[in-house]
Amino acid sequence: MKNFALLSAAMVAALPAQAAEIQIVSQGPVVELTVTETANAKPDMATVTAGVTTRAMQADAAARQNAEKMDATIARLRQIGVAREDIQTSNFSINPQYQYRNDGQAPVFLGYDVTNQVNVKLRNIGRIGSALDALIAAGANNVNGPSFMLENDKGVRDDARKAAFNSAQARARSLASLAGYRDVRLLEVSETYAARPMYYADAREAVSALKTTPIEPGVVGTSATLTVKYEMTR
Repeated sequence: MKNFALLSAAMVAALPAQAAEIQIVSQGPVVELTVTETANAKPDMATVTAGVTTRAMQADAAARQNAEKMDATIARLRQIGVAREDIQTSNFSINPQYQYRNDGQAPVFLGYDVTNQVNVKLRNIGRIGSALDALIAAGANNVNGPSFMLENDKGVRDDARKAAFNSAQARARSLASLAGYRDVRLLEVSETYAARPMYYADAREAVSALKTTPIEPGVVGTSATLTVKYEMTR
């Protein structure tokens, strides 16, 4: 009998633990709110997508030309101070190109397009325009960005969260007052957040040889969204 008891205890211990769902009992009406607040800050980093597209009648020729220009583009990035770990290949493709006709004739083969693109992190905000000019001068003919961001948005996210919580609490108390209640009691809170640029510049504008491409970083916003439940109390 004793052995059986020990075996049963071991079997129970081996069962996976399951979290208990806690139900909070409320006596008064419950109000649920979803509130979003955004805190803005000056960006300290930007990303651009830079690449080279080449075309030739033979795929290997197009790839060879592309590799030469892409090597020059990456080398220029390294020369202007971009760390190797801040350069990451994002796309490489080889595609045949055709000109399709409306007269029922067979399409005309135009050659093979080879595209190679990298995502680049630029940490010197004041030199982004010069960096874009350098990329284009090195042979990059497919440039998009910059997209501005904060490398570490923890402080700004805390500000957005605090603002969202205070706003939710004030709204809940206002609703409780309208319903004839004195105050509210917090029952539940959950959070989501997102970082989003407030300004976006496109680097595909014409570049003057006599002037650096103008770039305005603006501000970036970090939004915190809280979903809260309050019980109205007397």
